[in-house]
Amino acid sequence: MAIIARWMQANGKERSGFIAGGRCYPLPAGGSVQDLCDMGLVATLRRAEEVIAEGEWVSLDQVQLLAPLQPPTIRDFVAFEEHVEGVRVSVDGVAGVVPQWHEAPTFYFGNPHTVRGTGDIIPIPAGCDELDFELEVAAVIGSVPGSNGENLDAAAAHQHILGYAIFNDWSARDLQRREMKVGLGPCKGKDFASTLGPWIVTADEFEHLHDDQGFLALEMKVSVNGQLVGLDLLSHMGWPFAQLVAYASADSVVRPGDVLGSGTCGSGCLAELWGRNGAQTPPPLQPADTVVMSVEGIGTISNTVGVRREAATRVASSTRPRLDAAQRPGR
Repeated sequence: MAIIARWMQANGKERSGFIAGGRCYPLPAGGSVQDLCDMGLVATLRRAEEVIAEGEWVSLDQVQLLAPLQPPTIRDFVAFEEHVEGVRVSVDGVAGVVPQWHEAPTFYFGNPHTVRGTGDIIPIPAGCDELDFELEVAAVIGSVPGSNGENLDAAAAHQHILGYAIFNDWSARDLQRREMKVGLGPCKGKDFASTLGPWIVTADEFEHLHDDQGFLALEMKVSVNGQLVGLDLLSHMGWPFAQLVAYASADSVVRPGDVLGSGTCGSGCLAELWGRNGAQTPPPLQPADTVVMSVEGIGTISNTVGVRREAATRVASSTRPRLDAAQRPGR
């Protein structure tokens, strides 16, 4: 097992490497977590042994952890049925789960450029009055010798999982509610921030914990200002991670460093609770609120909500009038 991380040292230098026994062991200068993803799991475990044996280290309590990876892509699934049931009422005003949810593990692409680390302040985006969190686990993809990451079956996809991290898919629910009425999205309701961390725990650490269907019964919990809000098991997913990775690769490709989120666990966000309670209780997040997420075997991330950016989120108050047929070119 290895714990892979990125951190900022007191001298302002950013390093990547491994954490063991409360110490951060850096890769040689210029080495990155993406390099480890490109190496794959077996080579990464061997590299961890070498780097730790070399002995250069700095204490974990003297660094600021960063997001462990700057991923090339983020796919975020919606794999927990309990979450879908509750949040659909809150966001769409409709109860139940559509039959199509059961047919395939649907995902959307997130923004890899706004990934934050534990300890970062998360500003409220412009126009948002309903800021929410989403408690998830993410699988990080690594290379596998002889595989190009295309059209994988579940067994091959499982081999491509380098490790796991906690993922918080921050959500502006009021922005999301408006844009999804158009039948596309989420976009501005999601792309302002996500938290990945606190590090990546390599997949071998969990190998003996998989049940016969490939699920991991890891406890997931989230609190706001010290009050427990959500609690679930990762094994309550509708599909195990291997099937999520396989589906993502179908007629497509997964590459080293790609991040695949599980989707929000049951009771893992406020919007789900709003749907079930019929009111916004607990209330939307406010400046200075602190959200703490923990996943068994992975660790804990914590972020505090910042101030709202005061600006308009729409480019115009309305669209221009639609041209009638006589005004359209060629008609």
